[in-house]
Amino acid sequence: MFRAHFPDGDIECDHYELTEHGADLYDEDDVFLAFVPYTSLIALMNEEIDRDPEPSIAD
Repeated sequence: MFRAHFPDGDIECDHYELTEHGADLYDEDDVFLAFVPYTSLIALMNEEIDRDPEPSIAD
């Protein structure tokens, strides 16, 4: 499961395809959910990765 983060909110998707101008988001049945242009896309995050609850600071 992935999460596309952009200024207007988030969209969860099963997979995505990067295109010339943005990301196409799809659900688990390969149904197109949305197109998010790179100019609006803040991050594509893998929701299945375990994250440390405490942020790390580099020395």
